[in-house]
Amino acid sequence: MGSLDNLPYWQVNVPGDKRTEECPDFLRTLSPKDIGIIGTPDSSYHVSSWAEVQHIVAENRLDAFRRVPSQLRRYLEYTWRLRQDHGSVMNFVLSQRLHWDAPVQPRGKPFECEDDIKILWNDWPYGIDERIVHLVVWTKFDLEEDPVTTDLTDEARAEIEGYVQKTFGPRIPRDRYIWFKNWRSLKSVHAVEHFHIMLFDPDPQFVDEITHGDVPLCRKI
Repeated sequence: MGSLDNLPYWQVNVPGDKRTEECPDFLRTLSPKDIGIIGTPDSSYHVSSWAEVQHIVAENRLDAFRRVPSQLRRYLEYTWRLRQDHGSVMNFVLSQRLHWDAPVQPRGKPFECEDDIKILWNDWPYGIDERIVHLVVWTKFDLEEDPVTTDLTDEARAEIEGYVQKTFGPRIPRDRYIWFKNWRSLKSVHAVEHFHIMLFDPDPQFVDEITHGDVPLCRKI
C-alpha cells in the first residue's frame, strides 16, 4: 500500500493486512502533536534515557514526554473504549483501578493517612528506557497549586518531597528516583489528584511491594 512516507497517519505502525482505508473513530479528533506522533514509525522513535528523563523534569519540560507511537495508538484506542463503556476515564480509574468511591474524600491532612494514598503503575508509560519504572501516586487530598501559575505551591512541593524521600529514599539511591506533577493541561485524569514517580532500575520486589502487586493495563490487554 505504498511507502511509509505516503501512508496516512492512522496506517503507520499497522500491519498491511490490518490497515483501514478510513480513519478509525478513536483517531479522528487528535491534536496536531498526537497526529505527528501516531504518524511516526516506531523505528524512528527516540527512547529517552534516564539522564534525559532527569533533564526533562529538571527543566519542567513535561510536554517533551511522549509515548512510543504504536503505544500511543493502543492508549488512544483503549481510552476511547473506556469512555464508551464507563462514561469517562475518571469513572474507570475510580472504580476499577483505585476502588475509591465518588466523591473522593480524604480521611486526614495531606500524607497523614495511608489509606488516602495509593501507588500504582502508570498504565500507559512514556517511551523511556525499559529499566525505568513509571509509577503514579494517587491521593484523595488536593495538592495545593498557585492560582496564578497553576504550579505547585512551595508548601505542597515540600510535602511531596518529604513523602517521596520517606517512601522511596530508604530503598533507592537519591539519583535513581525523581517525581513530577503534570501541568493541568497535560493531565489525562483531571478529577483525581496524582503525581508521578520514576525509578531507575529498582528492585522488582520493592516495586511489587509498594504497588501491592499491581500490573499496568498495557501488560494485560
